[in-house]
Amino acid sequence: MIRALNATDVRKDWSAFVDATIRVKPQFFKRTRDYLFVSDLHFMEDLVVGYSYTAKRMDEEDGSVTLELNELDLVENGKDEAEAKEKLAAAILEYSEDYYNDFSYWSSAPNRSAHLPYVFKALFIGDAQKIGENITCQAGKS
Repeated sequence: MIRALNATDVRKDWSAFVDATIRVKPQFFKRTRDYLFVSDLHFMEDLVVGYSYTAKRMDEEDGSVTLELNELDLVENGKDEAEAKEKLAAAILEYSEDYYNDFSYWSSAPNRSAHLPYVFKALFIGDAQKIGENITCQAGKS
């Protein structure tokens, strides 16, 4: 484990700690036996930049398009790919907000813990339209 600052020292000079975290580098500190990592949001955005949303595209018999997101177990259908992608992006944002709001439940579920970077990516983006621009569609089975 990296050398962590003591919580008492952090508390004594909180403003300097925050300034150093934002302007210099992310920080680690220890309180009793708990270790914490603190960073600014830009750093966290950089951590998830390599994660992308990919969806299987399925053309339905009625002419509509279904998109199945590979990363988060979400599926949406629309009259065309653009509408399905728009709905899927909104679903990603809604799921991410729900995940964060009930974080202790979702992050501890074995089949959901891997969703964390995708959830935070969506929360950092914060806009369904922009999330939709980050979804890459791939041909799937119809």
